[in-house]
Amino acid sequence: MRIAHLADPHLGIRQYHRQTAGGFNQREADVANAFRSAVDGVIEARPDVVVVAGDLFHSVRPGNAAIIFAFRQFQRLLSALPGAPIILIAGNHDTPRSAETGSIFGLFEGMGIDVAAQDARRFDYSQLDLSVLAVPHQALIGSERPALRPAGGARYQVLVLHGDIEGVIPVAPGVEEYGGAVVTPDELGADQWSWVALGHYHVQREVAPHSWYAGALDYVSSNPWGELREEAEHGVTGKGWLLVDLAAGTVTRRPIEPPRRFLDLEPVAGKGMGPAELDEIIAARLNAAPGGLRDSVVRLVVRDVPRHVARTLDHTALRGFRSQALHLQLDIRRPDTSRQTGVGAPGQRRTLPALVQDYLEHRPLPAELDRKEFVALGVDLVETAERELASS
Repeated sequence: MRIAHLADPHLGIRQYHRQTAGGFNQREADVANAFRSAVDGVIEARPDVVVVAGDLFHSVRPGNAAIIFAFRQFQRLLSALPGAPIILIAGNHDTPRSAETGSIFGLFEGMGIDVAAQDARRFDYSQLDLSVLAVPHQALIGSERPALRPAGGARYQVLVLHGDIEGVIPVAPGVEEYGGAVVTPDELGADQWSWVALGHYHVQREVAPHSWYAGALDYVSSNPWGELREEAEHGVTGKGWLLVDLAAGTVTRRPIEPPRRFLDLEPVAGKGMGPAELDEIIAARLNAAPGGLRDSVVRLVVRDVPRHVARTLDHTALRGFRSQALHLQLDIRRPDTSRQTGVGAPGQRRTLPALVQDYLEHRPLPAELDRKEFVALGVDLVETAERELASS
């Protein structure tokens, strides 16, 4: 019994401003190519079951191109693997906030794919001696959660779930995907399952025996740099999917060719430097980027640079570097400053993002809004604006 476990394709995502020759967002095309590569690998491996553990799309209302592309890729799987069930669950990104909105996933159910978009569903495949409990995001945020336990007499018991396993993944700041449903290890009961196919966390990781996050197929989170650090820390090389052999008890990582290079360059310590010296060091770092900047997504952090120095950098030269890369994030960070607060009381000066976070965490919100996701979005917008101002 072999299972192809994929997760978090995020089809339809749009990032940066570059377009393809056909007029599509370049990153949307990259992500589609990553999913196509994964489908190629699954067809070649010929598993008994295919699982997609949530966030097929990046948004509840993906564009027509993303929908048509997904439809065609599933058609390829159905044609090439006619005896293999395909199980698809909805993640937080592709789950409507209101049931009245409806879900695009009905389209795939009509193709013959086993879909869990709102409620948890159990699929039994007697010919494979397999029972699958498919638990989408919506089922975990409702008033009554389903019991995450095997049922029936099938030899193989598999749980497919899109959520955040509490206390299991040591998440680096900013790497976690917002809006996920938290599931405790006790709720999960990983030791009772033949396999737990997890989606939501974008770094490929084992969280317990027979329980894995497959990871995303591309760097589609708000913090790809954190993902790169996490992957390096845990010995993960790039993105891909998992091929699981339940009878043999083996898990094989199946990498895909990355459609786009992401480079996080060695940071620059800019304390005490003037504009001319910083210009020289920044240029040297960018010119020495492994493989060059061409068509890559690149970040260079420059620390301890006052605003007046950042404003007088050679922005003409920086525009030249930006024209080479698909996206260049020059992350200029001002020095930490302290001041006296109150009457003679020493204290740390609060940054604007911290003030915004505090305000958004306490202001009233409509019930349908996810506060954590709302706060994260607000803070990210402010931090992005500050970086762009410092670089202008």
